[in-house]
Amino acid sequence: MFKGRHFDRSVILLCVRWYLAYGLSLRNLEEMMAERDISVDHATVHRWVARYSAELLEQFNLRKRAVICKRAVTSRWHVDETHIKVRVRRMYLYRAIDSNGDTVEFWFSEKRNLAAAKRFPRQALKRHGRPERIVIDGSQTNREAIVSCDTTDRLRDRSRRKLKTIRIPQSAYLNNRIEQDHRAIKRRIRLMLGFQIVTSARVILGGIEMVHMIRKQQAHHACCANLSLAEQFERLAA
Repeated sequence: MFKGRHFDRSVILLCVRWYLAYGLSLRNLEEMMAERDISVDHATVHRWVARYSAELLEQFNLRKRAVICKRAVTSRWHVDETHIKVRVRRMYLYRAIDSNGDTVEFWFSEKRNLAAAKRFPRQALKRHGRPERIVIDGSQTNREAIVSCDTTDRLRDRSRRKLKTIRIPQSAYLNNRIEQDHRAIKRRIRLMLGFQIVTSARVILGGIEMVHMIRKQQAHHACCANLSLAEQFERLAA
């Protein structure tokens, strides 16, 4: 992963983790590295974040699915989208958590329409299976998308058992759980003062979501007691 890098892997991982996890700017990290007698430009740090966020997230997902000790999501989900600003455009981060507050799935979309709304539950159902219930707010687009994906999933099912229809309660009050969970992501994004490029936004959002899941102890290292964020981050890059 770090072959051919000019800087030591520990320096790269430190900068990437600090940027994704804490309210630090790229120039903050440049100054902090300078205090440690490490000369690194803030643009270089940004390139590290853009590259290694995606690779670390991939490792997180692969290892999370591969081990027995992972914590499976529950059968009750909360789904919602929150807007993300990229330059002057408003884009959308679709997110789902379960009844324990664990992240089920997330997906960044340039548009907020039926096609985007369908892709998100389709992806979540494929990765995590069918929930009993998906709570949403008053969005009819999200409801239509979930109903469509649920119907398609049941029609494609080859088992002899009859699959139950996914219940879709619509309530802003019941969906307050995911609204609160959005705050951890939005708090970090707000301090970045917005994204400039869609591809960069997608990758960095994935890294922020990964750190959020690690903090929730959703990583496969959750079965190992008392591992810090830094230790879990280091194991992903091992």
